[in-house]
Amino acid sequence: MKPNLDRPDLELLLAIREHGSLAGAAAAADVVPSVVTKRLAALEGRLGVKLFQRTTRKVVPTPEGEALCERARELLAGFQAMEAELQERHREPVGRIRLAATFGFGRVWVGPAIAEFQQRHPQLEVQLQLTEQLPDLAVEGFDGAVWLWAVRGQRASEWTGRRLARNQRVLVAAPSYLRERGTPATLEDLAAHDCLVVRENERFDVWRLQRERDRTEARVRVGGPLSSNSGELVRDWCVAGRGIMLRSLWDIAGALASGELVRVLPAYAMADADIHWLAPQTATTPKRIRLLVDFLAEKFRAEPWKAARPGSRPRR
Repeated sequence: MKPNLDRPDLELLLAIREHGSLAGAAAAADVVPSVVTKRLAALEGRLGVKLFQRTTRKVVPTPEGEALCERARELLAGFQAMEAELQERHREPVGRIRLAATFGFGRVWVGPAIAEFQQRHPQLEVQLQLTEQLPDLAVEGFDGAVWLWAVRGQRASEWTGRRLARNQRVLVAAPSYLRERGTPATLEDLAAHDCLVVRENERFDVWRLQRERDRTEARVRVGGPLSSNSGELVRDWCVAGRGIMLRSLWDIAGALASGELVRVLPAYAMADADIHWLAPQTATTPKRIRLLVDFLAEKFRAEPWKAARPGSRPRR
């Protein structure tokens, strides 16, 4: 019959090694020394090996005992981690979550989702900060951010990320504009149209489009008499028939469904606007953050903006 080791056996071995004596291990366990002596003798008898060398001054592990102690340490650490995880699963999350999100998507989609999540977990406090610049999350004390693109380059190693939903920016215009100015048939035709641009970066006048059929990329220089740093204002100009714009589907799906806006050059889109979760690199992730990320992934997985009702507009 193979000898069986249970958890108390492993704890006994580590206690003897830690205290260096049977008496010390007995005192830590609040039992008389003879109990520890008998348990160790029984364990060595079952295993058929001597685990500790006893002298008048100290008890030290034999090579076999040292190897078994190291394995016992690993197993007990695994038990403790498993127990902590199981306890956490059954415990209602508490504490505070600090999030960042872009103004538009944060107000229209993240805000309502966060309110629903907090209602499910009433012992949580959630702080949502809307911003146009991604903060240094770790330095500024944020747990994470819901952002419209992934972080690339040197800073990518500082973050952990997860895509929550696909999204793309598409070319759209009001029917009244197209009736007056005509519908462009090629990317080159955009040069003859009033294009409404958002001044979000240094090259705001260049649209990097991708043909959806074969992922062929094209860079198109655009221009027009109206531009702004406000995407909402540019959207309003577009609805009013003042030009063609490039805008995220999450923002204009309702206007497309109602016919207030229509796709222009529908074979092309800008596929760099997926919805991402970003967070600082950490050794462990608290339960409240794991629950939040899973909730947001489930909430946005089906791209709910595609189900926008005709005529619906993002709330201001």
